Amino acid sequence: MQELISGVRSFNRFYTRVIGVLGAGMHETPYSLTEARVLFELYQRGEMESAEVRRALGLDAGYLSRMLADFESRGLVTRERSAADARRQVVRLTADGHATCKTLDDSSAAAVRDLLAPLTEEDRRRMLAAMTTVREVLEPAPRGVPYVIRPPRPGDLGWIVHRHGALYAEEHGWDHTMEGLIARIVADYTDGHDPRREACWIAEVDGRPAGSILCVRGPDPRTAQLRLLLVEPSARGMGIGSRLVEECLTFARTTGHTRIVLMTVSALDSARRIYQRAGFQLDEEHRDVPAYGTHVDEQWWSRAL
Repeated sequence: MQELISGVRSFNRFYTRVIGVLGAGMHETPYSLTEARVLFELYQRGEMESAEVRRALGLDAGYLSRMLADFESRGLVTRERSAADARRQVVRLTADGHATCKTLDDSSAAAVRDLLAPLTEEDRRRMLAAMTTVREVLEPAPRGVPYVIRPPRPGDLGWIVHRHGALYAEEHGWDHTMEGLIARIVADYTDGHDPRREACWIAEVDGRPAGSILCVRGPDPRTAQLRLLLVEPSARGMGIGSRLVEECLTFARTTGHTRIVLMTVSALDSARRIYQRAGFQLDEEHRDVPAYGTHVDEQWWSRAL
């Protein structure tokens, strides 16, 4: 953890210097970076209550009040009491304010353009991808983000093995034998795949895999087995797990199966709740089974189709 903390702090210091360089492009105007942010927020929104500006940018109320008074004296903004609530203050840009924002915006774009100019196209793509990753990790995805359920593409089966191994190690401390088990399940599915009776689905969010599930042959011709349900942490809460299970149940039902089974372990609470909501019932449980470098309570669940 200490190494991670040091790495994040080092990056912060580096990026602060970069932001300073970009901010220098605004020094041809009399506005600081913070003042430019306030003006740009107003530029984007048209008008805002002063309290909204303060919350959006995390500014001290007194500091913002003095800044807006200065803007007003320069003819950049107007301030007036809200018609709905006299305790609130509405701030709007003037024509001069809009012109100033356009100048600041052009200056900022030029600074970024100069920063990117020496880079190759590949380095630009890598930098944008890295910035996007940082933002996605630190900023929870909005729950309204759409997702797609689709058949697997080349590389997706390898992704299933990798993400199961990595996530179970991170979240439950399971060792490499878990990844080996997943690899064998995927290999068996690939080698003996019968598309009339077996299928795999990938959940995709923003063009990237975010979940998986398999429907494979069970212990007898009339029984299917649900396997390898997984949802990425960044995509949880969107209903993807339940949607994948429903896809599996529908496929098993329409391909002539009359029953479906699955095996899980008691530690996987979220998955168990999804199975219960989908109508699965616990058939048997084996406690303290040595597996994955630890001991687990192995459970078998099933339901009629």
